[in-house]
Amino acid sequence: MKKTLILLFVLLLCSAFLSAQSKTAIICGKLITGNDDTVKPNMVILVEGERIVQIGSKALLKPEYSIIDLSNYTVLPGMIDAHVHPLIYGSEYQTNHLKGSSAFNALRGLKTVQDWLRAGWTTLRIAGDADTKYAHFEIRDAINSGMFQGPRIYGAGHYLSVTGGGGDINYISNEQTIIPDGLIVDGKQEMQKAIRQEIKNGSDWIKLLVTGAFMSTGDNPKNIHFSDEELITAVDEANRRGIPVMMHAHAKEGIVKGIKFGARSIEHGTFLDEETIDLLLEYDTYLVPTLTVGTYFRLKDPGNVALTKMERSQKQFREERMKMLEKAHKKGVKITIGSDNVGFPGSFAANEFEEFVKFGMTPMQAIQAGTKLNAELLKKEKDIGTIEVGKFADIIATKLNPLDDITELQRVQFVMKGGEVIKPKRQ
Repeated sequence: MKKTLILLFVLLLCSAFLSAQSKTAIICGKLITGNDDTVKPNMVILVEGERIVQIGSKALLKPEYSIIDLSNYTVLPGMIDAHVHPLIYGSEYQTNHLKGSSAFNALRGLKTVQDWLRAGWTTLRIAGDADTKYAHFEIRDAINSGMFQGPRIYGAGHYLSVTGGGGDINYISNEQTIIPDGLIVDGKQEMQKAIRQEIKNGSDWIKLLVTGAFMSTGDNPKNIHFSDEELITAVDEANRRGIPVMMHAHAKEGIVKGIKFGARSIEHGTFLDEETIDLLLEYDTYLVPTLTVGTYFRLKDPGNVALTKMERSQKQFREERMKMLEKAHKKGVKITIGSDNVGFPGSFAANEFEEFVKFGMTPMQAIQAGTKLNAELLKKEKDIGTIEVGKFADIIATKLNPLDDITELQRVQFVMKGGEVIKPKRQ
């Protein structure tokens, strides 16, 4: 009898919880689900709690649902940025992480990702970040626990670099002891230890700087940094724990090694060519070209040696790079949206969609690259990336149709994440 009463009590609690879930009907003027190339007019999305429960005509409308009228808007899935660094800011980013404690970096970073969420980025993949500890995972955990509003966050703790590589600080006197923004790893044993440490502290991705970088002082993006043994060790160690690896690679040889040794995604891929395009297809590897960061620094004075180096390089290689990306797209390479956001506004990060259209994608293909395809890259396609029944209600809206003008994604007017309205439409 006692067990029966307890079971009945639990069932009543569950029933009360379900009935207390918010019920919202979103009326869409135009609906882009992200799952196909169609635009559906005059549709309704029913949301209960965090998830979408029905999609159809206005016949679905019921009195118990509160209504959000977006009948004069285009409704889309929340945008996903697959390459961001929310703790980086300012032109002196290689040492800025030392100016505040990890706690302060977390507070600054929380404000940053909240701003990005309001710009329409409902999910982020962090490609390693600049903190002596793991401030960005504290942000993620606080958001996931419901303490704060914020986007869904996945990613790597630090970018793993060799001594003297892009994650090291190469312009300080050798008499000084300083903690670099990256995690410095040399040799097989250090690689194993570093990856275990990253996973222990919350990484669900591993980030390796296979080549030098553009946005750092004292290293060359055309150089290969990690040895074959180190790269193989990294992927084997990560694979044993079910953790995917993203590899930063500019030089062709670094791209080739990254693909062949098992990267799930190649970040940047600046010196892409016909051979590497074919390898991306053969190994089914994603490419995240991160074009917006170059756009950003072409439009402003970088203010220091490292970023001036990057800005000049982007100008020099841009034309050939865009031609290669067009070829890669036409051949069917999985190219996805990642802005390499290092402190610029989330609205500016949506320039990435415009860059994709410039190298040959249709606006719809660009939208899918930043929604459906990125969800698949993250292995989260069951929950996010498209507007479908059963998925999280991560939904944005623009006043005009981004299929007519892709820059409209820089002016997102409405944001919902998991059924919660983050940015209401203007009245």
